[in-house]
Amino acid sequence: MSSEAIHAQDAHDHGHHDAGALKVFGFWIYIMTDCILFATLFAAYAVLYSHTAGGPSGKDIFELPFVLVETFLLLISSFTSGLSMLAVHAGKKSQTIGWLIVTALLGAGFVGMEIYEFHHLILEGEGPQRSAFLSAFFSLVGTHGLHVSFGLLWMIVMIFQVARNGLTDVNNVRLQCLSLFWHFLDIVWICVFTAVYLMGAL
Repeated sequence: MSSEAIHAQDAHDHGHHDAGALKVFGFWIYIMTDCILFATLFAAYAVLYSHTAGGPSGKDIFELPFVLVETFLLLISSFTSGLSMLAVHAGKKSQTIGWLIVTALLGAGFVGMEIYEFHHLILEGEGPQRSAFLSAFFSLVGTHGLHVSFGLLWMIVMIFQVARNGLTDVNNVRLQCLSLFWHFLDIVWICVFTAVYLMGAL
């Protein structure tokens, strides 16, 4: 291979690296904007959590054992998401897909439990219209649940992308952004569990 071809290949690879790094940086900016969104929802909940309008408080409706199972599902899914990224860096396509599937199943279990909780509360007449406290609760927890659902959809798309195209540079960058997003949601949930469920049940 001529020196000109080598330089051209190096420039091409460097361009791909810069483009990937720029996409990851842009995704970090998106996560920062999401932090502002959740901070606003947490602030609203902090102001409204005592405004029950004579209805139930968190102590009356929160079932900590149930929420603990939800929490463990999401925590374990964050771990398996990390294992999928280790497989990506090792260039192991089948392991990457396998760990993504496990992560998606755990995430789906989390969302299913959250939907069940919301459905149960609404059937009991404790929906978001019941009080300002419940409105803030449904808004905060529901927004997190929507984010997890979006992450699951993204994960399913990436499973098919990796299965069809392999661990290309483009797919690797997308998987890296997905992993950042999933870990971010895990951190937000820890805050939700602590500030909403744990403190609310005391």
